[in-house]
Amino acid sequence: MSPRLIYLMFCRILAWLVLIARSSAAKDAEILVLRHEVAVLRRTAPRPRLDWADRAVLAALVRILPRHLRTRRLITPGTVLRWHRRLVARRWRQPRAPGRPPIGEDLTGLIVQLATENTSWGYQRIQGELRRLGHRVAAATIRSILRAHRLPPAPRRAGDQTWRGFLRAHADTLLACDFFHVDCVTLKRIYVFFVLDARNRHVHVLGVTSHPTAAWTTQLARNLVADLGQRAGQLRFLVRDRDSKFTSSFDAVFTSEGIQPLKIPAQCPRANALAERWVLTTRTECTDRMLIAGERHLRVVLQEYATHYNSRRPHRSLDLQAPDDRNVITFPVPFNRIRRHRILGGLISQYEPAA
Repeated sequence: MSPRLIYLMFCRILAWLVLIARSSAAKDAEILVLRHEVAVLRRTAPRPRLDWADRAVLAALVRILPRHLRTRRLITPGTVLRWHRRLVARRWRQPRAPGRPPIGEDLTGLIVQLATENTSWGYQRIQGELRRLGHRVAAATIRSILRAHRLPPAPRRAGDQTWRGFLRAHADTLLACDFFHVDCVTLKRIYVFFVLDARNRHVHVLGVTSHPTAAWTTQLARNLVADLGQRAGQLRFLVRDRDSKFTSSFDAVFTSEGIQPLKIPAQCPRANALAERWVLTTRTECTDRMLIAGERHLRVVLQEYATHYNSRRPHRSLDLQAPDDRNVITFPVPFNRIRRHRILGGLISQYEPAA
């Protein structure tokens, strides 16, 4: 027998020896308390969990109890018979025939990755892609794996295209525009209108004014189209918000060049995430760290910062290159030949090899 079962039986025998020396009144009181505790347990936990040692002790002692007390216990004769049938089934259980080998975690992760990154791929499309990679998996297995990871089939998994996917798919043909404001020293609010090229994150600071109007915004759009030149013929979409200054005349400037304006949903700035991110970068690195005296001062500051942003500032989405970076140094520069160039009075630093 197991040492644990022997230990439990020894403890129980000692408890019985202690009961012999006790009076009948004390035993009856304890029995009443225990019965009440059992009744409380039945109300709170109707099906207690018993381990194999508890089953062995209860099955051995239940036969000693009087017949009228057996129905008051946690177990019944049917419970003991069910335990016996379970032991017999476990003792004579036939081993299962070997089936297909299980799918490894690496292959499961690859299937989930393919389904997540390609929402329009069905089970057989994923099966074909896996076969090209040297993995032979049945379509039913792919379906089971995706169901286990709560990934629906391709028609429902694709759904409506998200703004993130739309921006990535049209990055080479996309412009994003927006306004942001800066409060100067005299508490006067100045507005800045800019356009961002999604292909290389090049920013165009088009205008700075304290009283933006629809006519002013439309004229800046005409200036931008003229400055883009041949690049305007490669663009297809302009993402903008629902500001009242973006009128039909503003949209007509881009429509005439084959660029379709796209209005983002109301109160959804993340749909214009590229422009919003540039605003955050400009505030964090430039305007929130300076006191702006007025429109002229802000115009000079933003022009200098935009030049630094377009030509020298590394961008994570561009493999840590600047939007207009053409002279990437591929060899290490000696330390004694590195020079610091101060931008905006030392607020921003640029480092380059000495001439």
